[in-house]
Amino acid sequence: MHDEKRTPNNWSLAAGVAMLTLAVSGCHTFDTPTPPPVEDYLRKSALKSESTINAEVASRGTTGKRDLTNRSLTVDDCVKIALDKNPLQRAVREGVMAAEEFVGESKASYYPDLSANASYSRWERHAFLPNGLGQPGMPSTIGPTDDWAAGLRARYTLFDSGERHAQLRVALSRKEAASEEVEAVRQDIALAVHQAYYGHVAALITHSIADKNLTRAEDHLRLAKERLEAGAAPQLDVFRAQVEASNAKLSLVKAENLVRISRGNLNTVMGLPVELPVEVAAEQDNSTEPNDADLLPALDRAIHARPEIKGALQRISASRSSVDAARSAFGPKLRAEGQVGRRDTGFFPQDDDWLVGILIEQPLFSGFARRHKLDRTKAELSQEEARLEQLLLQVRQEVWNAHSKLNEANDAVRSATVLVDHAQESLRAARERYASGAGTITDLLDSETALFRAEASETEARWDYQVAQASFKRATGNLVPDGIPRNW
Repeated sequence: MHDEKRTPNNWSLAAGVAMLTLAVSGCHTFDTPTPPPVEDYLRKSALKSESTINAEVASRGTTGKRDLTNRSLTVDDCVKIALDKNPLQRAVREGVMAAEEFVGESKASYYPDLSANASYSRWERHAFLPNGLGQPGMPSTIGPTDDWAAGLRARYTLFDSGERHAQLRVALSRKEAASEEVEAVRQDIALAVHQAYYGHVAALITHSIADKNLTRAEDHLRLAKERLEAGAAPQLDVFRAQVEASNAKLSLVKAENLVRISRGNLNTVMGLPVELPVEVAAEQDNSTEPNDADLLPALDRAIHARPEIKGALQRISASRSSVDAARSAFGPKLRAEGQVGRRDTGFFPQDDDWLVGILIEQPLFSGFARRHKLDRTKAELSQEEARLEQLLLQVRQEVWNAHSKLNEANDAVRSATVLVDHAQESLRAARERYASGAGTITDLLDSETALFRAEASETEARWDYQVAQASFKRATGNLVPDGIPRNW
């Protein structure tokens, strides 16, 4: 018969266990965690000192062997720096690292599972052995007694209906998909660099045009004053010329600010502080005429070269492997198991034991969870295939639109070049006529303004064409220069 009456020690033990349970449960808090201070990230690579940045860039390939402040950077130089310094690039690289670790997790199932275990307990009750159960040399009563055990246990899956292999293929496909995501981001960063770079070049040229326009305006003001002193022009001509010169100075100020802003934009895209004094090289206009015959081959190249499509294909492969893994859950599993240990109860003598066995497991019913999982993976596979079909249409449209904008930009350059020629001739004629007294100040100043606008439009159109070329290369998936490896 068991004694149901609680002794003080029993009560103390129960109370102690209860208090320990409450104490442990009370350790769990659900307060909002404190975010890290922003100063931690201000010290990251994107905001290091100029000397540190120069040293890091100098260590990467041939493009950074001189200080950023002591050399002029080409667009390819800027792309290489951006691919090294842009935080977004680092973020997607970490995604690849995570995918690689997932592959390691999947491979772990091919190794045996080895674990160590130990236990200890104390029995405070006293018990008497019934007559006939005692052995010579054994006490007639037991308790209190200590019970401890320790051992090693090993398990290994011999056969699992292909589940491990399917899960490993899922992990490998996801790793490749993550790598293609890195390449897509590299292409996006390269396009952003081209846009910012040529925007900065256009701003520099526009500043030069504004400076020349101010010179012309001051020359026309001088000419108007000379004619006024000679009695050949009214005071109004001088007033008009002064207004035009003031407008030219304002345009120059705006151009200077545009240079400042565009340089900061380029620095940001490269992953550098906006205040870093970076100088770009005098780019040569190496644009080529677009060819409509290149459109159909470009569409085919994009289908086979775009990293987004390659990544989508890898995700489809991963989804198919997930279906195989879900289907394998219906099959049997065969495992080998071994165990060795030692136990001492305090009553029975110390004993060494070991166990070796084979376990065969055949799932029968799990609340339809396996069936639902299989149907879910099939639906996810269909979803990925539908996304790929949409992506194929989208990529072809992007190539089509990029080629159309390239043609448009080329036509704009041609028109702007002709417009500049006409504006220059018009200004030359207007100045000669005004100097001879045959023309008016209005004609001269209007011609001056027309030339400034035409030159600015030509600059914008010319570098817009460079951006259009980069966009077309991005659409076809080959914008990043061949000399830059994927792991840059």
